[in-house]
Amino acid sequence: MARTRSAKPSTAAPAADTDSIKSKSAITLVPHTGEPPKVFILPSKATPEARIVTLPNPRTSQPARYLACPDTGIYEFKRIAAPKSEPRSWLIEATPTSNESKASGAAGPGSQVTMGSELFVATALDPLFLVLPALADVKASKGSKKPKRLFLSSDDHLDKLPQESSHLSDILRWDATRRLIESRMSAVCDAVDAGDEQMFRLNEDKLLEAIYQKAKRMSEGGLPPSMEDKFVNKVLEAPLMHRVVRTESQVTSNPDSGTSTPQTDSATSQSTVSSAETDASSVSQTSTAATSVAEVQADESIVSALQASPEIVQLQKLKTAFEFICASYVPPELADTLKQSFTGTGGPVDFSLLNDYIASLEKLRSEMLAVRAQDYSRKRNMDEEEDEARMEKKRKMEEEKKKKASESRGVRELKKVNTSGMKKLSHFFQKK
Repeated sequence: MARTRSAKPSTAAPAADTDSIKSKSAITLVPHTGEPPKVFILPSKATPEARIVTLPNPRTSQPARYLACPDTGIYEFKRIAAPKSEPRSWLIEATPTSNESKASGAAGPGSQVTMGSELFVATALDPLFLVLPALADVKASKGSKKPKRLFLSSDDHLDKLPQESSHLSDILRWDATRRLIESRMSAVCDAVDAGDEQMFRLNEDKLLEAIYQKAKRMSEGGLPPSMEDKFVNKVLEAPLMHRVVRTESQVTSNPDSGTSTPQTDSATSQSTVSSAETDASSVSQTSTAATSVAEVQADESIVSALQASPEIVQLQKLKTAFEFICASYVPPELADTLKQSFTGTGGPVDFSLLNDYIASLEKLRSEMLAVRAQDYSRKRNMDEEEDEARMEKKRKMEEEKKKKASESRGVRELKKVNTSGMKKLSHFFQKK
């Protein structure tokens, strides 16, 4: 019987496939609209009343985003991102609310994929740095060597900060936040009571001590590997040098036994002394006495010209941490003054050991550069001399070729004649 094929296609199989695809789908993505969301990691101790606010950056005075909590303080956001050579993205799933059905297997309407892989982590920030530009009165101190500061109230100091796009006045309404800011101001200021109000004036010595304690904790806790490699290891790294160590050993050979025994320098000196005390009866045994041969061995190694001690490394870490804090949170005009006071003679730490090592290192590097430049110039002169000799040889060969080309056939044939037994023509014209 011949086979027959149904002309009407079956719809049961596609329906089953559609149901299986729907059952396997775990997330329903919505079209991208507006600005893509960003991923923030907030501290667990932050209360629900915490808000993301805009405050002037202490370094640049430009508006920046911070997290302010009325109970735990102020936090800054640190951006963490993957390298551009390794593009990544975030798959964000919105948490379903109580009104949404959890059994449907679909996420909320906010589920989407972000093309950027940035991660913003909220880390604690000392409120002192936010009010430091006002305490230092950076605008008034520009152009003057030593700014004249007055005792002012906390409100007068805070009014000096930029007010555009700033929520500072809003967070100062929180009593805990205001007390925290004023307590940090008291730590670096000279304070006096004027009636019911307290007045503050910045003391640079107290500020230097406060930043020094922060840098000390940072250096003792360990710097990030990238920062330590770039600002500590590379700065203290000395140039390499080629060292040859020569060791001299004494080898004693015995003709009777056919063996050789290595001896140290002390054994050699002992044999010399004992040979001087022998009498005439031992002269007949000299044919069988041991003979010694000195061997010199050279060990070559590549070592560092200078080696930094742990104290020098720790001083460099402390200096790096202090400069990092000043470069990140202190206005430039005040940061230069603090760094000079910190590394100067009257600073809280003695950097003489580190300064001496850096000076020796710079001297060694300059000597190495001078030697390399001398070797390069010597090699260049030798190359030029070789080039000149090569050109002179080439010129002589070309002249010989031209001379040979200009000679006649008769002259060439005469040169081939053997004239060893013949007298020269000048012999017949000599005076008798």
